[in-house]
Amino acid sequence: MTPADRIVVFLAVITLPFLYIHYWGGNQAGDMAKIIVTGGSELLIPLDQDKVFAVKGPLGESTLEVLDGKIRFISSPCQGKQCINSGWLQASGAFTACLPNRISLYISGKGNTFDTINF
Repeated sequence: MTPADRIVVFLAVITLPFLYIHYWGGNQAGDMAKIIVTGGSELLIPLDQDKVFAVKGPLGESTLEVLDGKIRFISSPCQGKQCINSGWLQASGAFTACLPNRISLYISGKGNTFDTINF
């Protein structure tokens, strides 16, 4: 390894933790939930008002609950129930979907974090 290689490795080791903290760290709570039904409506739901509501998709109604600044799927007509198993979402940038029912849920806020999914 040449001296230049060592400098590059050293700079990468020093820089990567700062990049990680800046782009992926600090899970700030979101303030709105964006619910999208493919080929249909788009809803913006504030997370500061507790409520239970239904969203109609191609397979039927999915029920969602907002409580204490968090949101989750309570029930859905899909088979796998992955949307329900994802649990409560609170952090800005968090995402889940009921793919068979074509309903997606995205939390937005001031400090969105990056994930493998980009809008």
